[in-house]
Amino acid sequence: MSMYAIGDLHGCHAEFVALLDKLAFDPARDTLWLVGDLINRGPGSLECLREVRALGSAARCVLGNHDFHLLVAARGGGRLKKNDTLGAILNAPEREALLDWLQAQPLAVFEHHTLMTHAGVLPSWSAHAALGYSAEVQAMLKSENAGQFLQTLYGNEPARFVESLEGMDRLRALVNVFCRMRFIDGDETLDFAAKEGLDSAPEGFHPWFQYPRRDDSRLVFGHWAALEGKTPGAQIDVHALDTGCVWGGVLTAMNLETLERASVPSQKKGR
Repeated sequence: MSMYAIGDLHGCHAEFVALLDKLAFDPARDTLWLVGDLINRGPGSLECLREVRALGSAARCVLGNHDFHLLVAARGGGRLKKNDTLGAILNAPEREALLDWLQAQPLAVFEHHTLMTHAGVLPSWSAHAALGYSAEVQAMLKSENAGQFLQTLYGNEPARFVESLEGMDRLRALVNVFCRMRFIDGDETLDFAAKEGLDSAPEGFHPWFQYPRRDDSRLVFGHWAALEGKTPGAQIDVHALDTGCVWGGVLTAMNLETLERASVPSQKKGR
């Protein structure tokens, strides 16, 4: 039995299948952890969603910002963007079943002393705190107010999560940490403008993983393709898995027991 964590799929279905073949993945024996952003930008968003859902209990997944974008477009009155590749999902015969499945996914998974989120966690959060915060958002997504929540989800304020936040401000701040975070300052305020490599950090800001944590759990995350799977200066046991497959890089899997990595190249040039 093996457990693998796989970086952002972003609709790269052919590469996903190739990587599973390379791993000799057997859903009856093995388990997949997927760091979110299953969809969008690549040509096989519908196929990726179908594939992961069909794996049932053999796959654990967290929501990423592009997964939320689909939910906002489908159920929160949002609009698709020019480069989105979500039309096939929205027009699929099993559209509602796929959306229901996606909307039921958490923002954090913690097992075997390993925490998975899409973008990361604040240095002050323990793994158990992250699970609690994830549960708050999940509860809203399962409630009768989910549509209203999705309508008002987008926004950069408040840029800093503090325990005293309430209502929509609290939920928005939590989603932004779990799904959008890259650079933070010493007070754990998020910057939303810089999206490239480490040299794009605004003055006074650093990557979230370079700050010390008291919690010693292993962290796996995606979201930040410009890191190319590296976390220089990390103060914690942290592993970046988005290696930019949809941009012409590779799709990466990491064995959660041995930390060995395997990858397959992007097929972008042949598309």
